[in-house]
Amino acid sequence: MKLLGKCALVTGGGSGIGRASAIALAVEGADVAVADLNLEAARETAASIEQLGRRAVAIRVDVSKKAEVMAMADAAIAALGKIDILVNNAGINRANWLRYMTEEEWDSVMDIHAKGTFLCTQAVVMGMMERRYGKIVNMSSIMGKTGTATGVNYSAAKAAIIGFTKAAAKELAKHNITVNAILPGVIDTPMSRAVPDKFRNAQLAETPMRRAGQPEELAAAVVFLASDESSYVTGATVEVTGGWMM
Repeated sequence: MKLLGKCALVTGGGSGIGRASAIALAVEGADVAVADLNLEAARETAASIEQLGRRAVAIRVDVSKKAEVMAMADAAIAALGKIDILVNNAGINRANWLRYMTEEEWDSVMDIHAKGTFLCTQAVVMGMMERRYGKIVNMSSIMGKTGTATGVNYSAAKAAIIGFTKAAAKELAKHNITVNAILPGVIDTPMSRAVPDKFRNAQLAETPMRRAGQPEELAAAVVFLASDESSYVTGATVEVTGGWMM
């Protein structure tokens, strides 16, 4: 097992990519704190992890609120003892055309993705620095490189995560903490299935593999970046897109 003895915290772990990542980390031996705005969904993921023989705790959190994020980190450490791995995965999508997008639609997406990544990283990084070990995996998107119509908020937030990843990687490398980002393409999750068919079909038509990826395929990249197999990888953006936008 690649992650035996390690403890992970996964935000947005109740469904989709977050759930698949949390379970994949547990399969490789990690104990996992599953954080999500939907506590019941987090509990379901935690129960699946416990069935694998690993420790798990479910925590409700709104990652855009600092007090809740700090409480989440405290609860994870209280349950597991430490946080070696952080997967910043929590996200939302509030699609709208630029000319109609409201300030609330802009702020909510930026707050969950960009501010949430910042707050969650800040909440755990001191412990990682003290132990001189840490693996931070940020969930960006290929949209952060290419942009997408009806998604100026989402694309901007995901681009911010790429910049955050590279800056944090430079700052934390001397502490033996790696920071990397994954850029998914079309992944078969509840969020992507909510995209109107005409947009989803257009994305799939531009994907050389002609299919959506499965959350488990994305989770394999999370495990790699969370393990010591990626010990010399930091500041990287790993595209898991089936070749889309290649």
